[in-house]
Amino acid sequence: MKNILQSALASTVDTISFPGARSAHSGKVRESFVLNEKERAIVVTDRISAFDFVLGTIPFKGQVLNQIAAWWFAQLHDVVPHHLISTPDPNVSLVKNAQVLPIEVIVRGYLTGSTKTSSWYAYQHLNREICGLTMPEGMQKNEKFPSPILTPTTKPTEPGAHDEPISREEILSQGIVAPEVWEKCEEYALAMFARGQEIAAERGLILVDTKYEMGLTPEGELIIIDEVHTPDSSRYWIAESYASRFAAGQEPEALSKEFVRAEIVSRGYDVDDPDADPSQFLDDELRVQASQRYIELFEKMTGEPFQFPENLNATERIEQVLQGLK
Repeated sequence: MKNILQSALASTVDTISFPGARSAHSGKVRESFVLNEKERAIVVTDRISAFDFVLGTIPFKGQVLNQIAAWWFAQLHDVVPHHLISTPDPNVSLVKNAQVLPIEVIVRGYLTGSTKTSSWYAYQHLNREICGLTMPEGMQKNEKFPSPILTPTTKPTEPGAHDEPISREEILSQGIVAPEVWEKCEEYALAMFARGQEIAAERGLILVDTKYEMGLTPEGELIIIDEVHTPDSSRYWIAESYASRFAAGQEPEALSKEFVRAEIVSRGYDVDDPDADPSQFLDDELRVQASQRYIELFEKMTGEPFQFPENLNATERIEQVLQGLK
């Protein structure tokens, strides 16, 4: 596998061209192309984002994310309404159009993290308060909360702006989301997280925390959009070793993007320095290691072997698929 990953370093999916789209939007990881009034195509690139920066690309990361998200949407189909229609390509999802809510919903099952928006940072530096909630006294890093907590963040619209924690009360008092919509957001998020933890446990994993994005269809229905329970939107630990490592004060074994965050911090990135650039720490060795982690999680989660595409030039393949969706 390592030889394939090293060969793919030079052909990762970064930018995608689709001149036939009605409109296009480029996010940190995804390219979104509106096809018509009801549908759009989302391309999951190989870009990796952490600390609110795009660090570079990871081989096959986009395929892993897209296929894991599709798998999870199938597992959650009876729990929440969502946007996925089909996956015409390993990196492409055909989805319903929706007006994106300006809030990300984060559900946390454990006290952990390495960023300034993490629960562990708030526990240490912000008097145990996060998003209007006060966390219990006497907890240790990586300890399980008595029950999952819901911690929303804003979705910045200005270039270079960062996600900011926000409380339920602030969301409602500022009229960012209507009360009846926000109540359903909370209900959906906690229901998905409960199902996610249940399924992860069956596969020897702990779903530690995750973020959800939601939107309103033209008919006003609240649906889940973007991705669910992927290594980018979620943190996973290996269940078998969690207890012993926690008792020894060691970090849990991780199968998620948190591995990359932790490695970059260990290489010298200072999360408190606004001028620091974490991308300098993402070398080819770490890119290959991260790709292996993504593929390992895909196989462990879905129970299916990862299928490498015959054509490693995924950009060319994806652009051909998009043209067929016009």
